[in-house]
Amino acid sequence: MDDAEQIAALHADSWRRNYRGAYADSFLDGDVEADRRAVWSARLGGPANSETILAEQDARVVGFVHVGFDDDPRWGSLVDNLHVTHDLRRMGIGTQLLRRAARAVAGHGADNAMYLWVLRQNTAAQQFYRALGATAEGTAPVSPPGEDPARLHGAPLKLRMAWPDVTRLPLGDHQ
Repeated sequence: MDDAEQIAALHADSWRRNYRGAYADSFLDGDVEADRRAVWSARLGGPANSETILAEQDARVVGFVHVGFDDDPRWGSLVDNLHVTHDLRRMGIGTQLLRRAARAVAGHGADNAMYLWVLRQNTAAQQFYRALGATAEGTAPVSPPGEDPARLHGAPLKLRMAWPDVTRLPLGDHQ
């Protein structure tokens, strides 16, 4: 299994576990993995001002983070995805991935600002990001996967979590 397939499988599983209520059940219960495989194959295969960082254990992808550099003039580089295998959560993998993303932004971004979007309903993720120094900076409607509004359940909102200077992130080895 190549990286795109492993990332797609992890991404699909994470969505199925954490995005219920925001994404339509019919979408989540369908072939989300094929949808994600197409996205990740294109993303990893094409040139982009981005970096995807993997956490691996025994040749298996157990987490990943994807950063798009200089995505927004005000908010900086976008952490487009950060997911960890469900059974390995709370073991420091997410913190390590976010630390690596911050280093990548400091090394490649035009400035040291970084942000991400999290579902408003995902309070556990919000607590995780706040513990790592992020502040909530407004909400916006969730963009439907594949630009298909039928893939959403209602009109969910996402919350911007931001770090104005990644060199000041409190990313120690705890968490």
